[in-house]
Amino acid sequence: MSEQPPHAPAVEVLDADVHRLELVETVPPLLTVEQTAATNRVWEELTASRPGLFDGPAVVCAGLEQKDPHTLVLTWYRATYRRFALRLDPEHAVPAPSVFVTVAQPTDDNRLLIGRMAWATAAPGRWQLPGGTIEPPAAGAVLDMEALARHAARELAEEVGRDVRTEELELWSVTRGDKGNVGLHFRAPACPADALEVQYALLVAAETAHGRTPELDRIAFIRTAADVHGLGGPSADFLPLLAARHSGAVTPGRPSKRGKG
Repeated sequence: MSEQPPHAPAVEVLDADVHRLELVETVPPLLTVEQTAATNRVWEELTASRPGLFDGPAVVCAGLEQKDPHTLVLTWYRATYRRFALRLDPEHAVPAPSVFVTVAQPTDDNRLLIGRMAWATAAPGRWQLPGGTIEPPAAGAVLDMEALARHAARELAEEVGRDVRTEELELWSVTRGDKGNVGLHFRAPACPADALEVQYALLVAAETAHGRTPELDRIAFIRTAADVHGLGGPSADFLPLLAARHSGAVTPGRPSKRGKG
């Protein structure tokens, strides 16, 4: 869950020389009685207007620091989506940066697939790459780069209908938005746009047949950051920057490789 700001926020790219990401779990910070009450109140207000919102498990960033020139350490804790609601309360707000994955799916003619979030989602009408907030692993399991890549592949399948193997995904970029939200952006092998449109149409038909609303109500293809500004609607804060990187307008640093968390 994230709020769409009235202007494009600053987004920091953290992967210029990074090719390793370590993930360290910690205990969640305690909330006061007043903060807990505010969380529940804001969540009830949100779900009243958007009944499709689900208080599912989520990973929250507790810290992100550079361990050495090539390694980022991401400290995280377990929470639910309700925790993010507290960011909307001006009196009791506390930092609760989300950790999310996306998939940059290029076409064979060098365009990039994007999707528009459906009305029932946390950010209706927002254009972004396919992806979603990270869910914590089951008890005894480890959150590492393999788990993140599996989550990214699942998001691409669930939102676009495109199946890729986990090992086909490479970590392409790491970003941090103005609210501290950390994006881990993977890149998939190129695919013809026509095939992607067919896969998406089949997904929509299947979801509709089962009485479900697809998470993306529309897909499109862009080449540059200028295309993002021409979409006629809000977009994720990181999208113009990653579109520029895709087109070569922003020179990337050393490519990030999937490291062990």
